[in-house]
Amino acid sequence: MSFNKFPPKPKYDPDTGPVYLYGIHTVRAALDNRGRIKKALLATPNALNRLKELGEIGNVKVTETTPKELDRLLGGEAVHQGVALEVDPVSRFGLDDIENPKLVVVLDQLTDPHNVGAILRTACAFGADAVITTARHSPRETGVMAKAASGALDLVPMIEVRNLGDALEKLKARGMTVLGFDSEAETTLRPRTDSTPMAVVMGAEGKGLRQRTRELCDEMVRLDMPGPIKSLNVSNAAAIALFAATAGRQS
Repeated sequence: MSFNKFPPKPKYDPDTGPVYLYGIHTVRAALDNRGRIKKALLATPNALNRLKELGEIGNVKVTETTPKELDRLLGGEAVHQGVALEVDPVSRFGLDDIENPKLVVVLDQLTDPHNVGAILRTACAFGADAVITTARHSPRETGVMAKAASGALDLVPMIEVRNLGDALEKLKARGMTVLGFDSEAETTLRPRTDSTPMAVVMGAEGKGLRQRTRELCDEMVRLDMPGPIKSLNVSNAAAIALFAATAGRQS
């Protein structure tokens, strides 16, 4: 492991530039992911010690830096905790790579990286086998998404599909029940009492599920909220949906 002291690269554009992951938990998960290509680790001495306490650093080149330099590189709003890791985007999976899925989360054109990252974290917490996104109208992997996912980006397989309808048909052919969420659905979500394999489908905030997606769902449900606020952020709704979907699963 080399340890050099050089200033970090100029501030990058997260939408077009290299992928930087930041934050202790996020970077640690990426370092532990053997499938990740790690290019460079920028860390303060304290952050590097914290990472080493949690596991091996490996052969990645380490550059000493300061919090101020990381602020300049990542932007002042990035909660980097003194560490940033330049990586290649995580490898995406195909549907055929997941054997006998019991629980998957399907995102119908969700574009906000905070929401996608938060849903990844929730999916990981509930033991989901994969998260499926569309090739178009879904966010590029960024530090914002990875930070919101808190390491789940390197723990839950992400599947990118060109045609979401075809993907749902394949899931149904493999014995999965497709459960769609829509605020206008007639049926209220209730905790499941069985262990039927489930695909939970969430739509973008505002737009919801597309018509073709709705048509392919086996069931459409809504969240019943008796309080004065009648809507939730999609990542919060996904957490409730996954709790209900897994309530009857055998541990």
